[in-house]
Amino acid sequence: MLRITNYIGLKPSNFIKIINSNARCFATQAAVKNAPEEKQEKNIDSKSQSFVKNIFLGQLETTQTFPFPDVLNEEQLDTLKLIIDPIEKFFEKVNDPMKNDENASIDGKILQTMWELGVFSLQVPQKYGGLGLTNTQYSRCVEICGYHDLGISIVLGAHQSIGFKAILLYGTPEQKEKYLPRVCSGDYAAFCLTEPSSGSDAGSIRSRAIKSTDGSHYVLNGNKIWISNGGLAEIMTVFAQVPMKDPKTGETKDKVTAFIVEKSFGGVTSGPPEKKMGIKCSNTAEINFENVKIPAENVIRSEGQGFSVAMNVLNNGRFGMAAALSGTMRYCIKKAVEHATQRVQFGHTIDYYGGIQEKLGHMAMLHYVAESLAYSIAGNMDNGSQDYYLEAAISKCFASEAAWWVCDEAIQILGGMGYMKDTGLERVLRDLRVFRIFEGTNDVLRIFVVLSGLQSAGIHLRQIMSAFKIPTINLGLIFEELSKRAMRTIGLSSTRNLMHLVHPNLDKSAALCAKSIETFGQSIESAIVRYGPNNIVEQQFVLNRLAQAAFDIYTMAIVLSRATTSANKKLPSMEHELLMAETWCSVASRRANSNLKFDKQLNVFTNLTKISKNMCDAGGCVQLNPLCF
Repeated sequence: MLRITNYIGLKPSNFIKIINSNARCFATQAAVKNAPEEKQEKNIDSKSQSFVKNIFLGQLETTQTFPFPDVLNEEQLDTLKLIIDPIEKFFEKVNDPMKNDENASIDGKILQTMWELGVFSLQVPQKYGGLGLTNTQYSRCVEICGYHDLGISIVLGAHQSIGFKAILLYGTPEQKEKYLPRVCSGDYAAFCLTEPSSGSDAGSIRSRAIKSTDGSHYVLNGNKIWISNGGLAEIMTVFAQVPMKDPKTGETKDKVTAFIVEKSFGGVTSGPPEKKMGIKCSNTAEINFENVKIPAENVIRSEGQGFSVAMNVLNNGRFGMAAALSGTMRYCIKKAVEHATQRVQFGHTIDYYGGIQEKLGHMAMLHYVAESLAYSIAGNMDNGSQDYYLEAAISKCFASEAAWWVCDEAIQILGGMGYMKDTGLERVLRDLRVFRIFEGTNDVLRIFVVLSGLQSAGIHLRQIMSAFKIPTINLGLIFEELSKRAMRTIGLSSTRNLMHLVHPNLDKSAALCAKSIETFGQSIESAIVRYGPNNIVEQQFVLNRLAQAAFDIYTMAIVLSRATTSANKKLPSMEHELLMAETWCSVASRRANSNLKFDKQLNVFTNLTKISKNMCDAGGCVQLNPLCF
């Protein structure tokens, strides 16, 4: 596990620095990345196809949203079916999740079977010994894992989703040739980022690697904590500070660098497995590095590029978490429906009652959204998209919170039976809790999404302000902006732009989504003007509500897209999907509208700040109990 802490409490200046670093890490177009600073500001969003990034500008960009991705050809579908069948049989006949949980480990024979199935190398190219699956194919496989056993899902994910992902994404041909066959044939991998003093603030890590005088190797010292597969891993992606001299100033500064480290290098030791609330069968351990000699050729990318490597690896794997958790939700829903349709109370099966119907309906919609997010992002990645990091962050937050809620409601529907160990849901609930924490806490990712979007919006506003200074040469830009504002003023918006993309039954829902985009853009502009680009980072009550509104708008668009595709294909479930999309848009648009009226809640936010300060000053609850002793 990794990135356990969050940014809450950081100084605003440090927070801004981290957010800006993240934004730079995810700007993948080389032209933008290498351009002078002034040109970066002008071009950073000009070519963005990100739906989420564009709504911060009040704009509608549907390239990566409509139509819903359909990326697998017939051969890929057939291959996937061949792979899925033995995986499902493994979980049904070989693996025992309750035993794994009780033993807090996975039997060696089960692990060996998993290696033989090839599930540890799903996305490694075939030439290196892997199965070479696409992101969409991978999503289906991890969805099955999430349905059956989240503990095993973490072992698999820690290995391939992050463990050796840096080698897969950024490794040199020599690094890939050396290490990828090994991670396909028995050598476990781990991702070593988190330290006792460094969780979400990855730039503050203290592990250091000093380059030898002859440049042949580095000497690494430091320790990492909460590392999934930490006690198993032979091959590790390790992040450490490396002293680097600035060629312009001559000043030496530490910069994070990524390394491939083998346990066989010597000086690498791991602690005992951590005792955890859930995902107990996954090995989570501390790893210590003492004078570890790392060959210079084991640097990933180059010196100083470690932060970028870490952020992109985490981002690249987040869609897989949404896919796995959609599998978990499907399992919980199945358990709840089976009970609701069989349990008789007061003369009826309990699915007869409105309270249960409401729970099941919400569970179904949350699952539909999470599943749609996972496959939409995976499909866009397969189509070559590089601008999906905000969408991936949303998918992780949404799925982890939705899965927790769905499992909790499933337990409630089962009543006392749901609380019992043998039913299996209490294990799932314990397993689920960590997903809102690791690989970027949801608190951090929410703030990251909104601050990244605000950065884009702030750049846009500065462009407009600059244009008005020299109107004679910026008439086109000024006229375009004034036209947009005039259209909003007289009530004409971009609803038509969504309506022609959706099924006719969803026209009203599309209008709700488009209207929310218009309102969102105006609210973003107002927030920037009100607080200023540097001070808005301190307004986390406001930022959280803007983030939630962005989540709701993006999820509305995704379900509209998926339901439309299902209707166009005339799938047997089309009517059900159209109904869920319509209902979700109704609920989400109302919630977004409420969150965007944050001005009306500022007094509440101020009071909550005071209450919090009083508690912290008192070291806990301020008031005594009613008996006053």
